[in-house]
Amino acid sequence: MNSFRRHQDLAFVIAGLVLPLAMVAIMVPFRSDFAGPAAALVLVAVIVAVAVMGNRAAGFVATLSATVWFDFFLTRPYERFAITQRPDIETAVSLFVVGLVVTELAARNRHHREVATEESDYVGLIYRISELAVSGTPAGAVVEEAVRELSDLLHLRGCRYESGPPRRPAIQIEKDGHVLIAGAVWAVDVMGLPGPELELLVRSGGQTRGRFVLKPTPGYPVTLQRRVVAVAIADQVGAAVRPQLRSA
Repeated sequence: MNSFRRHQDLAFVIAGLVLPLAMVAIMVPFRSDFAGPAAALVLVAVIVAVAVMGNRAAGFVATLSATVWFDFFLTRPYERFAITQRPDIETAVSLFVVGLVVTELAARNRHHREVATEESDYVGLIYRISELAVSGTPAGAVVEEAVRELSDLLHLRGCRYESGPPRRPAIQIEKDGHVLIAGAVWAVDVMGLPGPELELLVRSGGQTRGRFVLKPTPGYPVTLQRRVVAVAIADQVGAAVRPQLRSA
């Protein structure tokens, strides 16, 4: 999935580089009769399309590409990187600024949409685990499902469940989602989950029933929201497991 996303992002960046040039090439035969501001508006439409469908980098590349080729092909003297007329200078600057603003607005809108989708997915995830926990599903099956979901949620290299209280002090994801090391909050949002392993305790009725042993992907940032959802999953598992449940 990550590989596909990287290839997709690269494709949009290439599109941001090529599409403005292609649009300018279409307008070149009409440049003597086509007003500069009108040409700039057409290029803004191209930038909007790239920024909305792609990402911030693609929008920035499209903005730069559109401004450069507008200067080179559509302003006098033609086919030179020089603008001699003040209205053309103003149009080129406006094109660049508007392109940057449109790209940033598209990126922010995309971020808000992704956050809303993630939040909806998180609610559904917690609901699925809670349904399993209260529906009489065997505890082992609930744990197995939680292991799969936690692995995806926290981008783990491995995850296993061990019953009973911890045998030794270990780094843990706290109830509030933070990770403490020597009393200091670890910057998981930036540096990822620490250690070769850390634990997520499973509690029920005021007792520790077990723990998920997590093997994080080194350096992979994990948001606080994802960690809080992981804690909620562990709480739901606590309602299903029994003290005698053996390691899964």
